[in-house]
Amino acid sequence: MKRQGGFTLIELVVVIVILGILAVTAAPKFMNLQNDARKASLEGLKGSMQGAAGIVYGKAAIKGIESTAADTDVKVGDITTNYGYPTADTNGIVNAVSGLETNNSDWVGNVGTNAGTYVVTFKNLAPSGATGTQIEDTGCYVKYEQAAQSAAASTTVVVTGSSCK
Repeated sequence: MKRQGGFTLIELVVVIVILGILAVTAAPKFMNLQNDARKASLEGLKGSMQGAAGIVYGKAAIKGIESTAADTDVKVGDITTNYGYPTADTNGIVNAVSGLETNNSDWVGNVGTNAGTYVVTFKNLAPSGATGTQIEDTGCYVKYEQAAQSAAASTTVVVTGSSCK
């Protein structure tokens, strides 16, 4: 009698079970990549905003206007400043950071719920022209706080919403 080659049913079942176990242990590591990418993008935007604010402050210091409040309409180029740093609005931080302008941008930003703040999130998380409250409700945004007389401008990443975790 001639013996035929091939796999038995038991061998095939064992291989399928092993592949299933591997898929269950490896899948969670790959499923969180989109959220990790969002967080990294927000950190990159934070760095851009901090860098732009630092450059504007340096230019303001050269002009000798780093201790002047925004109510006197102090500008560095086309960027409105407050104590040397960009103001938290479209005339300040938005003009300072390339890519935050509303046309053809991947970001949506608006003045935050607190005075002197500007919040930015992904275009697909908040509608175009969203209010600061709508952006903050996403739980996935960067917040820029303009300088005060006794404090420099600050930028923070907020990641509390499920769309960013």
